[in-house]
Amino acid sequence: MQKLISLSSDIIDEADIETVIAWLRTNPQLTKGERTRYFESKFSEYLGCKHSIYCNSGSSANLLIVSALQQLGILKNNKVIVPQLSWATTLFPVMQLGLTPVLCDCSKDNLGLDIDDLYRIIEEEEPAAIMLVHVLGFSSSIVEIRAACEYHNIILIEDTCESLGSEVNGQKLGTFGLAGSFSFYFGHHISTIEGGMICTNDTDLADMLKMLRSHGWDRDLSPQKQQELRTEHDVNNFGALYKFYHAGFNCRATDLQAVIGINQMEKLQRIISSREKNYHLYRQQLNDNVWKPVVTDTQNVVSNMGYPLATPNRDEVVAKLHENKIDYRPIISGSMGMQPVWVRQYGIQIGHNSSYFDDYGLYVPNNQDLTEEEIARVCSIVNEASQS
Repeated sequence: MQKLISLSSDIIDEADIETVIAWLRTNPQLTKGERTRYFESKFSEYLGCKHSIYCNSGSSANLLIVSALQQLGILKNNKVIVPQLSWATTLFPVMQLGLTPVLCDCSKDNLGLDIDDLYRIIEEEEPAAIMLVHVLGFSSSIVEIRAACEYHNIILIEDTCESLGSEVNGQKLGTFGLAGSFSFYFGHHISTIEGGMICTNDTDLADMLKMLRSHGWDRDLSPQKQQELRTEHDVNNFGALYKFYHAGFNCRATDLQAVIGINQMEKLQRIISSREKNYHLYRQQLNDNVWKPVVTDTQNVVSNMGYPLATPNRDEVVAKLHENKIDYRPIISGSMGMQPVWVRQYGIQIGHNSSYFDDYGLYVPNNQDLTEEEIARVCSIVNEASQS
């Protein structure tokens, strides 16, 4: 009987479980506390950034970032560029918080923002921010996009939920803009069951994110920042216990999850190396009947989460993968301009490249436990079915 080849493999192993059990026996604080702060410090050290803010999902990370930009008052207008090929909760915070999303087509090379379409939108719309997505470990032309943002005074945010560990010119994705978001959902590079992280070098943004993560109060701020707020608003220490300075959320994760995350950081490099090796095996063995991503020389680490491909024979490929017990799925969620939630509010938006991947795209498994034999099996089936 054939073994199922899954999109993801369980990253939480016996050592993680034993660590959590031993920690629980110390009768610790389970909600956000000291372990969360330590996990954040480890993540900042890994990325090379000043601040990391742990929250309950990558989706919440995006929500907190967009809300923080609003509440800091640093958006020059309400227009935010969002990739047409993206995940739902990259787009939804922009819609939910009353901003104006402007969809940008995707690149036929790296699935990120199409540079020509991006330049057109910048000239026509003069947006305040770009919320890009680094898809499946590939850089969204980050060097060119950052240069455009600096020239046009546009805030750059990187949704890096699928690309933890990828690097361009030796710099990790998620650290090029004002902030980057990451996800620790099951099946991503590392997992805390649910969970997300925001990284930034901007202290004012980090302080706002900490307040918005927990209701809008000041408990997670430095003593100096707390005192500034309390003096400004004439709040004494007793009153400060439940004083809310901004309209926040409850997007906290727990110390229990942070304990898992701390353990996961110890194996992150092994996971990235395995996924990158698998990426190169796919690239070598899949034939030219299918579209394959193009990675530039400046991207020196490809921390691939799943191998994307596209073919007009997608239905035949999917049928053969299913028959042979191989997992598959659309590339992210296809074109957001074709999703019912978008169509209902804005009407159908066709993007030349995004529509191509919506019609013909899919991705096949890449996880840290895949064998070379399993990759060869996937490639053989795709190669045969794409020619039918």
